[in-house]
Amino acid sequence: MTLALLKRQVATREIKPGKSVQKWKVFRDASEAREALGLQSSSLAVLDALLSFYPENELRQEAQLVVFPSNAQLILRAHGMAGATLRRHLALLVEAGLIVRKDSANAKRFARKNNTGEIENAFGFDLSPMLARSEELALIAQKVVCPRSAFRKAKENLTICRRDVRKLISAAMEEGAEGDWVAIEAIYVELVARIPRSPAMGDVAGVLDEMGLLREEIINRLNNQENSQISSTNDAQFERHIQ
Repeated sequence: MTLALLKRQVATREIKPGKSVQKWKVFRDASEAREALGLQSSSLAVLDALLSFYPENELRQEAQLVVFPSNAQLILRAHGMAGATLRRHLALLVEAGLIVRKDSANAKRFARKNNTGEIENAFGFDLSPMLARSEELALIAQKVVCPRSAFRKAKENLTICRRDVRKLISAAMEEGAEGDWVAIEAIYVELVARIPRSPAMGDVAGVLDEMGLLREEIINRLNNQENSQISSTNDAQFERHIQ
């Protein structure tokens, strides 16, 4: 066990009294933070299965947070995952500090109940770390989601800008507007060619800036031509009026 993991386990015993959080909210945050936590999609499937064995919607400090499903039950709820794969992803969840193993003397998972049927002690997987780290997981998720949202927005803006420029150039050519539209179209084609098949944020942002400038330049040219035509028409009408 690493020192960092040991510290996390100790921290789970110091959860603020009365603290609670919706279990699926924490799960969503952990899902967004998957790469930062060193988890895989199958790890999340196992975590989802574990949470499904916790009967309440909220993880509460005063609640019994140990779940004790058998491997067979977990495999069933993890969509038939192989046993070896299940064990590997359980280990990843422990290493990521999202769950803690609470082993019995014979390494079995079970709950010991009192005379009234309430659970006195349970052995299995403790979900307390998810409650203890809920704020931390939310922050990690936010750091992942914000850049992703910005990237998606930038790609959407680039798509719109590309479409605008293409339509403007085509319209200018079809209507015989003054200017070297073949050269302008070549600039457009060169910008599009610079977009990689799998672009990063820097690729998209750079092309978007230049494509936006090109769109602005085209609109200005067309507006100037339109204003010039209006001015020429007005001058001609004025001259006829004088005559």
